[in-house]
Amino acid sequence: MTVRRKECVVGARVELRRQQRTQTNRLLRIAISSAVTMLLVIGYAIGDMTDVLPGVLTLSDVANPSYASPQSARAASVLTGKADRTRAIDATAAQQLIDAFAADPSVGTDFSIVIADAKGTVVASHEPQTQREPASTMKTLTALAASSVLDMGSTLETGAYLEGSGQSATLYLKGSGDMLLGSGQSDPNHVNGRAGLGTLASDTAAALNQRGITSVTLKYDDTVFADPRYPATIAKNNPGNMYYTAVSSMAVDGGRQWTADDKHDPDLFTSYPLLSMTPAVDAASTFAQRLTQYGITVNGSPSAQRVPQGLSPIATVQSATLAEIMAFTLRHSDNTLAEEFGRLLANATGNENSPTGATTAVKQELDKLGVSTNGLVMADCSGLSDGSRLTATTLVEVQERNVKIGAAVAQAEGLSIPGLVGTAKNRLTDQSVAGQLRVKTGSLAQVTSMAGNVSRTKGGLLSFAVIVNNPTNLYSARIAINTFMSSLAGL
Repeated sequence: MTVRRKECVVGARVELRRQQRTQTNRLLRIAISSAVTMLLVIGYAIGDMTDVLPGVLTLSDVANPSYASPQSARAASVLTGKADRTRAIDATAAQQLIDAFAADPSVGTDFSIVIADAKGTVVASHEPQTQREPASTMKTLTALAASSVLDMGSTLETGAYLEGSGQSATLYLKGSGDMLLGSGQSDPNHVNGRAGLGTLASDTAAALNQRGITSVTLKYDDTVFADPRYPATIAKNNPGNMYYTAVSSMAVDGGRQWTADDKHDPDLFTSYPLLSMTPAVDAASTFAQRLTQYGITVNGSPSAQRVPQGLSPIATVQSATLAEIMAFTLRHSDNTLAEEFGRLLANATGNENSPTGATTAVKQELDKLGVSTNGLVMADCSGLSDGSRLTATTLVEVQERNVKIGAAVAQAEGLSIPGLVGTAKNRLTDQSVAGQLRVKTGSLAQVTSMAGNVSRTKGGLLSFAVIVNNPTNLYSARIAINTFMSSLAGL
């Protein structure tokens, strides 16, 4: 047994020595292979640098390429030439269009029309100085005045402000007038929803988490516009809150309450859902819901309270520019946003923070611009309220500014383009002139109106305004305006 045990021990030692030799040989082969590979790489790099072997490395000087001077340079060009502002309008032909319009029995007798050339000279008219109810063409006055004063490249900020810490932390949501907030993430591709409460909530939650705060009491600051928020006589033409809601420091989609089945481009829609009567409260409630989704507990319901002085926002989102919002306002004939532009103008010019202050500010700026305000009575800034009156002369002088280069171009960019976009998209009777007109429409129970400017087919420009009050047939009178408007390009 002893001999057999010794044989086993000896065998184990032999096997161990064999394995050790094998491992040593393997390591030696790896070392030799790595060394050879390294030598080859170094050798090829040396060959490349000395240009013996092909490659990107070199020790030789590299000559800078030279190019021959161009024999001729192509001058910049423009897509179209400058408008001929001197091209005369055939006054007889213009008057014939007015006469044809007047001959339509649906129009009645309570109407005014003005056609003016690019210099503002009236070439044909009918009762241009008579006061008439303008409906939404009133918005063109507000747009011109506001865009002449406000920084139309600026934005409206909505921010979250924090007071306190721990379980006693209070969060404030403060708006500066963005009534086109989105309920979700900020949308850079649209005006409506450019600033999203979802994005604001996400950024706010991240800031709170950094401070170790997981629950807050939420307040909202809706003080940028003072009471009253409703013009005095707007209720008559605003049944069921269909066309106007209170101007507010914040709102989601202008307060529009779409049903679950309403799907549309947020910047392009044609129906009018009911408007919320509490847009700021709704925005704060939406913000609270989004905070909860990001892990922040909101204690109770949001309540109104001004942000304490001295606080800085921990998160903000920015609206579209005022110019973009102005275009949205005009193309959708948004009464609330039109009133808001009047209120922003009043605040900027030191007028009273009220509906009356807004209309006062608009008239003051029109006077400064040299627009005739004889006979102008503004019950609001949108034309929705009962009691507004103006003349067709005022409307056409506002439009005449749109065919000039000036600081208020933003008020012209949002006008509807018949045949293409806006409230007059489907009102063109001659599709061959689509794109040549920019107009603002107006409609109330006993009012149909339109004002705009035209690129004439044969060259030149013109401005026009037409207001019909108390037509014998409102629908047919609208068609008569469509025909008249479409024929202007041919002058």
